[in-house]
Amino acid sequence: MYAIVEIQGQQFKAEAGKYLYVHYLGDATKEGDAVEFDRVLLADADGTVKVGAPTVEGAKVVCEVQTPLVKGEKVIVFKKKRRKGYRRKNGHRQYFTKVLIKEVVA
Repeated sequence: MYAIVEIQGQQFKAEAGKYLYVHYLGDATKEGDAVEFDRVLLADADGTVKVGAPTVEGAKVVCEVQTPLVKGEKVIVFKKKRRKGYRRKNGHRQYFTKVLIKEVVA
């Protein structure tokens, strides 16, 4: 059983027992907290597919926060204009939250 769920504007495939790295959920979440996501766009239960318009009624994904704050890979942003002496180097690391999917209710 799996579901396609929308979390903070991004779509993820959620299966029980798998880990997801979602955008940082904020200071309200601590390690071990339960989090529910109810914007389920598609649910598959042993070959029976339910497609929402826009969401599936009564479906949700129950998760547990494993690590509240995880830093992603560093992305280098480099801007340059040739022959003008203009160079800017900037780095960015996105914050994520690691969650364990406990169950998919469809």
